[in-house]
Amino acid sequence: MMATTHALVGVLLGSASLLVAPELAPVAVFAGLFGGLFPDFDLYSGHRKTLHFPVYYSIAGLAALAIAALAPTVWTVAIAVFLVSAAVHSISDVFGGGLELKPWLGESERAVYDHFRGRWIRPRRWVRYDGAPEDFALAVFVALPNIILHDGMVQTLIIVAVLVSGVYALLRKQLVVAAEWLVGRIPAPMLAYVPDRFVRDFVQ
Repeated sequence: MMATTHALVGVLLGSASLLVAPELAPVAVFAGLFGGLFPDFDLYSGHRKTLHFPVYYSIAGLAALAIAALAPTVWTVAIAVFLVSAAVHSISDVFGGGLELKPWLGESERAVYDHFRGRWIRPRRWVRYDGAPEDFALAVFVALPNIILHDGMVQTLIIVAVLVSGVYALLRKQLVVAAEWLVGRIPAPMLAYVPDRFVRDFVQ
């Protein structure tokens, strides 16, 4: 799924604080936003393995939620929402496409690495690939309640995220073509700094 979809899901998770502790909602929303984005910071180094922990984030998130329920403070709520959002991101990637540059081909059997069991979880492909039409539809679906619940800067960020999602979805396959062109023209000594999946798929 797109990073923006994950971020919007994180914002929605943070928005749940409006029901129980509205005074902590701003920090919860931004913690959800960053928690939803955080696992994808490994995009260029061991993607879906280095910072994706479907089991460990879930355990830590549940523990943090319990602590936040007993002692709701800015920090306990922020940490809990961050961890839960990161867990949801890591788990939801299982329902997307495989770890490949052209996931619409359905050739990869690696979705997310499970550190607890020491193996890759296979993709379910409910959302065929990041930027697929159904991915954009999901982003819009998640964004709608966020737009209703928030105003000001948060609402603006949500709308921008939807617009970015739409542009990315429209250009998704063309971006691969551009990457093929670019990587094919990188000097050989520089290929060591290019993620393996780019080199594997584009350089024969």
